[in-house]
Amino acid sequence: MDPTPTVPAPQLFSLAGQNVLITGATRGIGAACAVALAEAGANICLVRRPNSTNDETSDAVAATGRTVKTVDCDLADLDAVKGLFQRALDLMGGEIHVLVNCAGIQRRSPAVQFAESDWDDVLNVNLKSVWLLSQSAGQHMVPRRRGKIINFCSLLTFQGGFTVPAYASAKGALGQLTKALSNEWSKDNVQVNGIAPGYIATDMNEKLLQDPVRLRQISERIPAGRWGEPRDFAGPVVFLASTASQYVCGEILVVDGGWMGR
Repeated sequence: MDPTPTVPAPQLFSLAGQNVLITGATRGIGAACAVALAEAGANICLVRRPNSTNDETSDAVAATGRTVKTVDCDLADLDAVKGLFQRALDLMGGEIHVLVNCAGIQRRSPAVQFAESDWDDVLNVNLKSVWLLSQSAGQHMVPRRRGKIINFCSLLTFQGGFTVPAYASAKGALGQLTKALSNEWSKDNVQVNGIAPGYIATDMNEKLLQDPVRLRQISERIPAGRWGEPRDFAGPVVFLASTASQYVCGEILVVDGGWMGR
């Protein structure tokens, strides 16, 4: 692995000249991360669902003065996912320096009633599509001896949760996949790490936010005294995408307002 560059510390966080491919960036945490990475100097390739008309993230990235491209792909369509990285490479001039896997879906049901189709949907989007994209990224990055992969994990990478067996299984496995890829690729100057959000006020947690009992229970347990916001991930994602984290390998950075430490 290359050493951390000998430059003034603020320059370690610069992403000038870097190209980023990011999934799940049309809203919520992913959108905030895309904008933050652009603010740090990166050009952005956004993955959107086919027929999406949501241009808010694209417009926000463009407002930073950075290049922004979009590529359409349904991450539940694994055949399409297999060609996604190459399509993004073509759009970005043949170079991608950072992959951020932020897309995810949720299905809630008691385990005894959990539908097999829901299980398959969650595992395919939240785990298998990440594996396929990461494998493609590794095939590009390892020979070039440079690259960053950031996988969005979860508190359920460490905990079991309630009525979300597929999500917990996928996120638990994603934590191990992050470590497995890091073990192989760190020597090749490719850093693979994860970010585990706590309870964040996004669409994915809409049902929890609308349940007054669970909302109170969760809110009272967060030492920071509030739910997280998407912008809380701006610093962590820039850190892990930059040379500031050169010697950080196979870690899951928990961003949860202190939940896991309680």
